Amino acid sequence: MDDNNSAPGSPKENPDQRSEINPPPNDDNSLEMIVRRFQDSISTGKKHKFWETQPVGQFKDIGDTSLPEGPIEPPLPLSEVKQEPYNLPSPYEWTTCDMDSEETCNEVYNLLKNNYVEDDENMFRFNYSKEFLGWALRPPGYYRSWHIGVRVKSSKKLVAFITGVPARIRVRDEIVKMAEINFLCVHKKLRSKRLAPVMIKEVTRRVHLENIWQAAYTAGVVLPTPITTCQYWHRSLNPKKLIDVGFSRLGARMTMSRTIKLYKLPDTPATPGFRKMELRDVPAVTRLLKNYLGQFVVAPDFDEDDVEHWLLPKENVVDSFLVESPETHEITDFCSFYTLPSSILGNPNYSILKAAYSYYNIATKTPLLQLMNDTLIVAKQRDFDVFNALDVMHNETFLKELKFGPGDGQLHYYLYNYRIQRALRPSQLGLVLL
Repeated sequence: MDDNNSAPGSPKENPDQRSEINPPPNDDNSLEMIVRRFQDSISTGKKHKFWETQPVGQFKDIGDTSLPEGPIEPPLPLSEVKQEPYNLPSPYEWTTCDMDSEETCNEVYNLLKNNYVEDDENMFRFNYSKEFLGWALRPPGYYRSWHIGVRVKSSKKLVAFITGVPARIRVRDEIVKMAEINFLCVHKKLRSKRLAPVMIKEVTRRVHLENIWQAAYTAGVVLPTPITTCQYWHRSLNPKKLIDVGFSRLGARMTMSRTIKLYKLPDTPATPGFRKMELRDVPAVTRLLKNYLGQFVVAPDFDEDDVEHWLLPKENVVDSFLVESPETHEITDFCSFYTLPSSILGNPNYSILKAAYSYYNIATKTPLLQLMNDTLIVAKQRDFDVFNALDVMHNETFLKELKFGPGDGQLHYYLYNYRIQRALRPSQLGLVLL
């Protein structure tokens, strides 16, 4: 959500993890260490002026078990929600971005392509396709008013963007209507104008007007206060290209040919009945997902319309596969990933890094390790260069075994106006935000 160069899932592999099978990250990422860092940052006077005024978990409250779980502030009567947009600096004006319009979609695409999340070394920048943006921003029941832009009054140039989409997210036993906030992006030349806080307040106001009072979002930076912090892991599919563009490096005592051999995958999936998901599979996949996601503390509450929108394959946007028992024709297992390329900045030979991001994976009959190896094989067949995964849900059980290496990107998950008493382990989270 935050337009900060500490990328949500920085696409760059940790240069200290060479192209060999990587050791696990050290314990610096444990929740205890993160809490300690929060407290250190407070003691050195580091303040988050904006976030300290918002109904979010505050650093000073970490460990206070007397505070109840649930909403931090009660909803207001809708008549008391501010009816007029917040004031922008005088050269700028609000615009609602109609993602059905080809022209507007192009403007949003170009703003994000040139100004959105980069890695810390400015080598890679997320490059969301127009098809991806249409998919991400128009789920069932979406509100056009939550696709918010800022234009320069004189030229009408689009210079900032923030979005929300509606979701039902279960926190323990409570199903909560929320907004998922994403794509906060301010043009590089306007970063000093303090537009981001007013944009967050404006999207919050518009969400409240729909009688929704909670939100979920992610950021690559630490704000008050993450419900969990996840690690990105990367699996080479095209190691030569990844090394050529500086995404990863050749390991000590490793040649290029040995590295290519290390990451080589079989040509075809091994599991009998492994096939692409089709429209007729939506009810069965919905049942699988509901059963699977029920075990996590925070997870989406998907119905069939959601599954059809988010998981039915769309070319260059989302890929989903399942295992249909050859004997019973029961759908027993499911895997999916979405397509999020990165622009490669300043490389004479390559302009795009094609990255697959692990989405929702469910193994009931096929071992998860085997299912995910088949997923890597179909991603490789589709010419992806790298397969990325967070250590959420049960992902940590296959990462090392399938030759993923820890990256330098961490992703912090947040809830707005909803307190969880204790930070979660990534394996207790069943939610993937785009």
